[in-house]
Amino acid sequence: MLVFECKKFDLLSLKEVHDIYALRAAVFVVEQDCVYQDVDGNDFSAYHILGKKEDKIVAYARLLAPGVSYEDYASIGRVVTSKKIRGKKQGHLLMEYCIEKIKLHFPTEKIKISAQLHLEKFYNKHAFVGTGEAYLEDGIPHIGMVLKN
Repeated sequence: MLVFECKKFDLLSLKEVHDIYALRAAVFVVEQDCVYQDVDGNDFSAYHILGKKEDKIVAYARLLAPGVSYEDYASIGRVVTSKKIRGKKQGHLLMEYCIEKIKLHFPTEKIKISAQLHLEKFYNKHAFVGTGEAYLEDGIPHIGMVLKN
């Protein structure tokens, strides 16, 4: 079972920052063979969701205020789980925690994500619905999705 924490960037330990970037790189860059600029400056203002198992970060996402990624929407991004825990419903627990925390820190029902297209059904299970057409982001098909109230 994962233990979740929500922290601002300046409260993360150096080890946590390292482990976050290592997990994001392992999945988004190495596994998905996608070269992109992960470190985009938004980590400083984000809330970071850490899913830990035995003190190791194996799940992660970041929460951004309205106006950062989308003008009128708060957003959840960089959603990632390590290969070791995939297929065990831990990603669903991560998303439930993210939605709970985003509503706490940014009191809004308006939440938007940029989802990898192959994960659309995963996000549908959390009340996200697609908006518009699929598009390429960093060479990977994505779709905009908003939380249905």
